Amino acid sequence: MLDIPLCVRVDVDAVIAAQIDMGVCDAIEQYAPAGRPAAMSAPHLPKVAGINSAVPAPTHTAAPLAPDTAPGAVIQDRLAGWVSDLTTLHELTERLARTGTLDEALDELLCAGAALVGARRGMLVLEPADGRGPAATVGLGLAHADLGHIETVPRSATGYGRILDGGTAGVPGPVAQADLFHDEALDPRHREVAARLGYAASYALPLATEEAGRLGVAVWFYDEPAEPVDRQRHLVGLYGRYATEHLARLLELERARRQMATIADELLPSRLPRIPGVRLAARHLTGPRGGGEWYDALPLPEGALGLAVGSVSGSGPSALAAMGRLRASLRAYAVMEGEDPVAVLSDLELLLRLTEPARSATALFAYCEPAAAPHAEGTGSRIVLAGAGHTPPLIVGQHRTEFVETSLSAPLGMLACWEAPSVEFSPAPGETVLLYTDGLLRRTGDPMDRAFTRLHTAAASVPKAVRHDPGAIADHVLRAVLPGGLDAGEDGEDVVMLAARFE
Repeated sequence: MLDIPLCVRVDVDAVIAAQIDMGVCDAIEQYAPAGRPAAMSAPHLPKVAGINSAVPAPTHTAAPLAPDTAPGAVIQDRLAGWVSDLTTLHELTERLARTGTLDEALDELLCAGAALVGARRGMLVLEPADGRGPAATVGLGLAHADLGHIETVPRSATGYGRILDGGTAGVPGPVAQADLFHDEALDPRHREVAARLGYAASYALPLATEEAGRLGVAVWFYDEPAEPVDRQRHLVGLYGRYATEHLARLLELERARRQMATIADELLPSRLPRIPGVRLAARHLTGPRGGGEWYDALPLPEGALGLAVGSVSGSGPSALAAMGRLRASLRAYAVMEGEDPVAVLSDLELLLRLTEPARSATALFAYCEPAAAPHAEGTGSRIVLAGAGHTPPLIVGQHRTEFVETSLSAPLGMLACWEAPSVEFSPAPGETVLLYTDGLLRRTGDPMDRAFTRLHTAAASVPKAVRHDPGAIADHVLRAVLPGGLDAGEDGEDVVMLAARFE
């Protein structure tokens, strides 16, 4: 959750104070004694936070005053108008500042703008002028099919289209179409869509500033011929400028998150190996910060299989780079001495301590001999694993759901010399072994003991109809354990799950 910056609160408070002063000055100027210089009656005030002193009065005070109206009543009425309008603006910008994701901000902007201009429905097109994306179209009071109908109208015939296609120089102004059906120049397709959806007017507001450039456009639709009055235009313009700056920040965060996710995916296996007697599935959910959690599955000599999961301390590009180096090193050690998982992790710990002494990591490596392997000789599947500060695997089957008991050990890089005994177990035919990272447990928000209980309960509740599919098992467990399901949350960490079903 984002708190509104102090500077924003100060600016909005200053706006309210300045507008009140302007209202007082305007009223005093109107009732100044004859012959008194206007400069003495209402001294010029500088612009504050983009608000011009020439802004028209609130709509409910714009009507001509009766001759017998007292000056004090006029001032009081005008003050009430300023305070009401700008308090509303203050509240709306605070609500927008509390949005932490791009999708939340787009929805909030549409709703708040509709309230300011007096509309019931709207559409927002996110289309940054730099072409770097992301692009999106969201609606308010419009179904997905309705948005599709609107997009069939030639963009040049719509107010929002003229803003989007008007070039990148400068900040475009809003476009009002107050009465679509009496506009003789209206495109026939636009008239048809407007009649189908039941709107008769629109008001398009560019989401653009000199600093942020053009990010997109918001357009609101009226059921009857109408357009915002001057006061509404002014307030929604102020809100739109603040919203554009907020969207620009969230847009950069979203771009960074997507880049981190792409890099992380490139550092992980592009596909899982096919080993007789084992079916594999992997799930990787990337959080906004881009952690260093990883997995691997590699074929070993004589039909064996190596499975690994791990997590590197830290986040961001440095953690991703360290994760890539650690995974590549473990693959080499696994090929050379994979039958001894303790030796594999010992070599990995030595490498980490010598090359990156300030970093630690958790890791788990499992050497698997499927029942179909040539040297198994009908003895069934066998797994030998060792872990360094890592969470224990979970076995999911028709007759049991239990954690594998592993020995307690410190993460890699925490001790002068790491070593811990390995454990061996035999999954029954049809059982699935789940390897996962501790990001899965931390994403629950629960203490570790409750998170383990939650994971066990989710695994035990896997429907029997999907227990033959390791991918379906992983999806069910993730949906049941994670508060947000398979979607990465605002503060979510990376999550890795590797599922291996043994025949």
